[in-house]
Amino acid sequence: MSKTHSSAPEPRRSSPRAVAAAALAGSALEWYDYFLYGAAASLVFSKIIFPPGHELIGTLAAFATLALGFLVRPLGGIYFGALGDRVGRKKVLVVTLLLMGGATTLIGAVPSYEAAGFWAPVMLILLRLVQGFGAGAEFGGAAVFSAENAPPNRRGLFGSFPGVGVYIGLLLSSGIFALLTQLPEEQFLAWGWRIPFFASVLMIAVALIIRLRIDETPAFQELQSREAVSASPLKDLLRQQRKPVLIVMGSQVAQSGVSYIYQTFVITYIAGTLAMASSVGPVGVACAAAVAVVTTPLFGALTDRIGRKPVYLFGAAFSAVFAFPFFALVNTRSEGLVIIAMVLGIGVGIAAMLGAQGAFFAELFSSQVRFSGLVFGREISAAIFGGFAPLAAVAISAAADDATWPVALLAITLSAITFIALLYAPETRHVDIEATTAGEAAAPPEQVIPSTGPVSPRG
Repeated sequence: MSKTHSSAPEPRRSSPRAVAAAALAGSALEWYDYFLYGAAASLVFSKIIFPPGHELIGTLAAFATLALGFLVRPLGGIYFGALGDRVGRKKVLVVTLLLMGGATTLIGAVPSYEAAGFWAPVMLILLRLVQGFGAGAEFGGAAVFSAENAPPNRRGLFGSFPGVGVYIGLLLSSGIFALLTQLPEEQFLAWGWRIPFFASVLMIAVALIIRLRIDETPAFQELQSREAVSASPLKDLLRQQRKPVLIVMGSQVAQSGVSYIYQTFVITYIAGTLAMASSVGPVGVACAAAVAVVTTPLFGALTDRIGRKPVYLFGAAFSAVFAFPFFALVNTRSEGLVIIAMVLGIGVGIAAMLGAQGAFFAELFSSQVRFSGLVFGREISAAIFGGFAPLAAVAISAAADDATWPVALLAITLSAITFIALLYAPETRHVDIEATTAGEAAAPPEQVIPSTGPVSPRG
């Protein structure tokens, strides 16, 4: 393993409890914000923020703003990822937290179209862009932070903490929405939907306190001590480690695309096409999230025993095989079967991929470019496939007279892309997380020669 020379001080290490809390708190806030927006796009924005009178157009416009947030995420990821590789993981995670959370709180204050006219959707779009820019590096940064702080034999478990935060955020947002949809529709649309957006300020405060108290990761401290921090991490990434970026892009397709079909399109489909109670979708997602809070770290821990690839491949395969059964269960119009479909689709298939990816994606890159590489590959893929999957699902279902078989085929296609990408990926369970350069990261641990002094920033 590459270590600092003997005169370098031992890196400071945050406690496992602090690492877990920092990863969980920020990731929970990020995905509380994002899933909250997705639920509101499904049930609220098409009715009060955009011009009334055309339900399908309003729904498409609401999902288009959801997609906008995903489109700007790669820009935020590229900017903050490179910054995280230059100035440190901790500083960037504090800034992204404030940007993302502040925009979410202000979304709760956006006036209706009736009150503000054209300015209502304009304000919503601008805040969505700020939210997406700040969120672009949040999950990736939390994954890097967790993996770089984890004991080598528990990196899969620690790397799953941001994924657990995803489902805590999903559970909170969908649970609150499920409660608020019990209000009379007029009250829910007038003020009820705004409550969970304003409540995010409490999560910001808790997450900020936790993150300000943690230390920088040992891997980045070692980069600093060896004077090996890259001056141009994005340039070094694309010059030296393009293949891992492509693997991350392909591996992310199903996790983003299929999960957003389940968590946004299906909510609209249940309430609109199937004419079921508007609370059924959020309740189903909340139940699935509660299960995934448990299954995600279990899948993460499993990767420490059998490897990252087998667990990730299982998640992609399950998502493909379960696509048609998922919609068959939903189309029964039985609330119980809808919940079962959500629990299996999200709590098994998606949770397996999310539980494996934190450590897996981090381990694909050397520490010089790890933050840049993870967020660059992940967020570009998420922007394309996560942002547009619900929009595509609405469009192809409407073109097929509200049938769901085209949406099931879409989910299978997305899962197949991820499965194929994973076949080209290396197993990363035994890599040296503190390897500085691409050459050190690719070498077996026993072949890495300890450093005797500073190395070039370009490795």
